[in-house]
Amino acid sequence: GLIFNTFEDLEEPILSQMRKISPKIYPIGPLHTHLKTRLATETISNSIWKEDRSCIPWLDMQPIKSVLFVSIGSLAVMTMDQVLEIWYGLVNSGTRFLWVRRPGSVVGLEKEFEIPMDLSLATKERGYIVSWAPQEEVLSHPAIGGFLTHSGWNSTLESIVEGKPMICWPYFVDQQVNSRFVGEIWKLGLDMKDTCDRKIVERMVRELMESKKEEFLQRADQISNVAKASVSKGGCSYKYLDKLIEDIKLMTLSTSQA
Repeated sequence: GLIFNTFEDLEEPILSQMRKISPKIYPIGPLHTHLKTRLATETISNSIWKEDRSCIPWLDMQPIKSVLFVSIGSLAVMTMDQVLEIWYGLVNSGTRFLWVRRPGSVVGLEKEFEIPMDLSLATKERGYIVSWAPQEEVLSHPAIGGFLTHSGWNSTLESIVEGKPMICWPYFVDQQVNSRFVGEIWKLGLDMKDTCDRKIVERMVRELMESKKEEFLQRADQISNVAKASVSKGGCSYKYLDKLIEDIKLMTLSTSQA
């Protein structure tokens, strides 16, 4: 059998094709949501980086759905030129932003770097930069209105569950495909693949956070409800997890009897 961290209503066309090859498929995602719904536990951090929780009080002071969360995850890296293009794009858009720049994520940042005055002033006015953040908690915060992401699958699912539209800037492997599905198939955001230009960043941020904000939020909210329903009692992922557990028990029983 095959176990997938996804849910039937999100990827049914793909899962139906895969069942022609492997009939026993268990789509039991979003896995991180099972902890909160099925086990009734609080979010447990498994972060390899120390989280800077000062961003939460800052978010508490921002208007609802006014902040763009920016993070390229735990593995992707970027150059100083790319940092500046994204930074200027964010600042020029006029949008509030919370930016995670983890240690080692920017090539060449260890060298002395003088931040341009206009970026420094604008960031103090409406931005906040941390080395790492409690991502699930941030994405669920009412002040967050969108997510500029590297399109890793965990981040994509977390954003889907919390109903946050995405600007996708994929780095490698599955992120390239994930970003296309977000933009073209699920209509949950914009794909900025292979591009890092301040004008494009500004345009996409304005589109996600202003001109098409309600359209994207409405679509994200619809899929968020479906995702949460899937792991609730009677939902498709809930049932598949029960089936997986039962099948494992039967396998264990048959092995012990043999």
